[in-house]
Amino acid sequence: MTGFWENIIVETVARYSVAVLTTVVFLAIFELVTTYKNWEQIKNGNLAVAMATGGKLFGIMNIFRFSFQHNDTLLQSIGWSTLGFILLLTGYLIFEFLTPTMKIDDEIGDGNKAVGLMSMIISVGLSYVVGANII
Repeated sequence: MTGFWENIIVETVARYSVAVLTTVVFLAIFELVTTYKNWEQIKNGNLAVAMATGGKLFGIMNIFRFSFQHNDTLLQSIGWSTLGFILLLTGYLIFEFLTPTMKIDDEIGDGNKAVGLMSMIISVGLSYVVGANII
């Protein structure tokens, strides 16, 4: 049975499955943190929310990429990816804190594309910083 788990196809499917399921959980947590409903806003054509959510999604997946690349076990990858997600979430909250003249969530929810773009770039950028430190 040991050979089964070491098969590259089985390992790929396992990592893929964990990444997809964990990403759903992480996006649900982001949904709880924001004041707007991501998927409802995207369905209604809110490009700012789509950019911010897309940046979060890319950030999460990019951290998984680094985690899978630098860790031998699935459990280590999940641990590093969870830490990376917490750091992404913290970055989003810091972005909100560092802009006291506006409420980021309200601006994105109201369709402010410039704020949505900045949110996306922050998520993507932070994912590279976090990913570079995964060992």
